[in-house]
Amino acid sequence: MKKLRKAYIGLIMVFLYAPILLLVLYSFNDSRSRASWGGFTLRWYAELFRDRAILSALGTTLSIGLLAAAISTLLGTFGAIALFQMRRRPRRALLSVVNLPMLNSEVVTGVSLMLLYALLHVQLGYATLLLSHIAFCVPYVVLSVLPKLRQLDPHLSEAAQDLGATPMQGFLRVVLPDIMPGVFSGFVMALTMSIDDFLISFFTTGSGVSNLSITIYTMAKRGISPKINALSTIIFACVFFLLIGLNLQDLRKEARAKAKVESVRIPY
Repeated sequence: MKKLRKAYIGLIMVFLYAPILLLVLYSFNDSRSRASWGGFTLRWYAELFRDRAILSALGTTLSIGLLAAAISTLLGTFGAIALFQMRRRPRRALLSVVNLPMLNSEVVTGVSLMLLYALLHVQLGYATLLLSHIAFCVPYVVLSVLPKLRQLDPHLSEAAQDLGATPMQGFLRVVLPDIMPGVFSGFVMALTMSIDDFLISFFTTGSGVSNLSITIYTMAKRGISPKINALSTIIFACVFFLLIGLNLQDLRKEARAKAKVESVRIPY
């Protein structure tokens, strides 16, 4: 039974990561054709950094992603705190409204935002793209922060104020450190969703403003360039090493916590 489970997990891993490994492999292919191997080369990476259109789209993607993630994390964190302090019935009603962007189809959300901007006579461009990304990223932050708030002692902030802390000091020094894992998870989720989004970006951006997803979609009409394989490989490598670093940091924290616990044990 254990061998069957391992084989099943192995098949899932192959199914998930085989396409990515194939993409990495073809980023070093000297041939433009994906049907044949033309030899090992790094020229697609060199051409990638000389392509102004791709670099401009990458810059737009990163700036929109980071700004949207930061602003939505701020709004989502305070929104989660406000929802947590509400009564049960109003909280359920508002949570249903907050969760709508996640449950709703991205096509409907993108077209709705486009019609809203047209109704308000707002010209589509960088600002509308940023606002749209913030709008659909906030619910993911709320969803990440609320469970951490439920794990807290509801009287923790009041106890800090009884000891002389102001409400802001109680939040920054007592509540925020405890919910920080949820806040960080919400930030990463919002950043990931913003970078990954295509449909909402397609309907809410204007001429001259294009992120990576729109640029790749435009290229797909006349064939994907191997430079996109190189760019995807770089992004995958950055995320991969970032996850390794975060996991190593967590392991070090656990090791330090165990060492502290062992050092304070009372010998019998």
